Amino acid sequence: MNKKIRWYKRLSNFLKGVRAEVNKVTWPSKNEVYSTTIVVIIATFFFGFYLYFCDLIFSWAIKHIKALFG
Repeated sequence: MNKKIRWYKRLSNFLKGVRAEVNKVTWPSKNEVYSTTIVVIIATFFFGFYLYFCDLIFSWAIKHIKALFG
């Protein structure tokens, strides 16, 4: 029985600590979340297209190099 009480106390202390830390967090505003989300979406598309075109160029180059020497 004593172990159960100790376990409950430890869990209770842990959850109190978690709550205290969550209250210390500076949460971003709605506008900050919106603007950073837009930046992430734009960057994702930009790098996606960049990698797509790099892949096209490299595959074209390898195909032509293989045709030259193959």
